[in-house]
Amino acid sequence: MSRALQNLLVPFGRDKKRDFASGTGAELLASKVRQVLLTEGATPHSTGELPWRTSFGAGLSRLRHQRNDKVLAELARVYVRDALARWLPGVQFVQVRVKQEAVTLTLRVRVREGDTTADLDVSFQREG
Repeated sequence: MSRALQNLLVPFGRDKKRDFASGTGAELLASKVRQVLLTEGATPHSTGELPWRTSFGAGLSRLRHQRNDKVLAELARVYVRDALARWLPGVQFVQVRVKQEAVTLTLRVRVREGDTTADLDVSFQREG
């Protein structure tokens, strides 16, 4: 009998029992991917967000102030693909779609791990 993997969802949140929320399936997969993509890894322009592992993350914030064209979509695809390959090697990158409106850049990401597929949005807003 197969048992679904259950683990804590990140970023950490509380469930209705005042414990850390946990999940399975697409919810857990989206949580893991979101954690990688929303963490600012070290880039030529930043030192990284996590002092104990500065390279962890995707560096997607570099895309916020770029022109919304085919180059932006390709950069997003490469950043997402590379970050997932490095930090979640068991997760297969399927697709990313880029939408930029006013001060918000949204990446619609589809990933797969085994038989589980997850769709998630990752958004950034221009500061200031």
